[in-house]
Amino acid sequence: MTITSELRPDHVRVITMAHPPVNALTVQGWFDVAAALDEAGADMNTHVVVLRAEGKGFNAGVDIKEMQNTTGFDALMGANKGCYAAFKAVYECAVPVVAAVNGFCVGGGVGLVGNADCIVASDDAFFGVPEVNQGALGAATHMARLVPQHMMRTLYFTARTIKAADLVQFGSVLEVVPRDQLDDAALKVAGEIAAKDTRVIRAAKEALNGIDPIDVNKSYRFEQGFTYELNLAGVADELRDKFAGTDKSKKGQQ
Repeated sequence: MTITSELRPDHVRVITMAHPPVNALTVQGWFDVAAALDEAGADMNTHVVVLRAEGKGFNAGVDIKEMQNTTGFDALMGANKGCYAAFKAVYECAVPVVAAVNGFCVGGGVGLVGNADCIVASDDAFFGVPEVNQGALGAATHMARLVPQHMMRTLYFTARTIKAADLVQFGSVLEVVPRDQLDDAALKVAGEIAAKDTRVIRAAKEALNGIDPIDVNKSYRFEQGFTYELNLAGVADELRDKFAGTDKSKKGQQ
């Protein structure tokens, strides 16, 4: 798992996630993302963050195979706490966060970009919250920031995905560009923000969070409570076993 953070001369900090093959983050990976964002916000030389990824897609959510190959509930609780920390770090980063989304952005990926301040996507990008397939709940809070309520419910219940191009009409995705132009497009809008007085932009970020109609941290934590219930009932393990090709549910929790 590699999380890199580079501060450019124009005060744009680029944070890159790289965890082959599909950027499904381990427990530690989520905490590493949170730490990188916290560090960025604390640095007054950072005026804006671009959150991007290397590889086939932006983010495939949590590493289910890690979870199913770990005895007991440690990996589950770690993933839940890690996701909460990472999503919270994006939302509460002292400077705006521009998400540059390539390819797939599902599950935890939606949690990251849903809490970002601006989203630029490649023409092959798509979003989804397939948690119900793995016996979990979560990221509806963040998907609801990308699409209207009824669309969010349909995507959530069906585990369907939606193309980035279709989100432009909702105003949640700023623009969609060819894959090879994604970084330049994200850096362009980030550069516009970075050129402003960072003291004003930091105040604006805090002010906009303060007038949000929903507390995203409490809302997501509420969702996670149902995930714990499904795990205690054994439902989640059964479904994750089907995905990961494991038999943790048959062995029982230790």
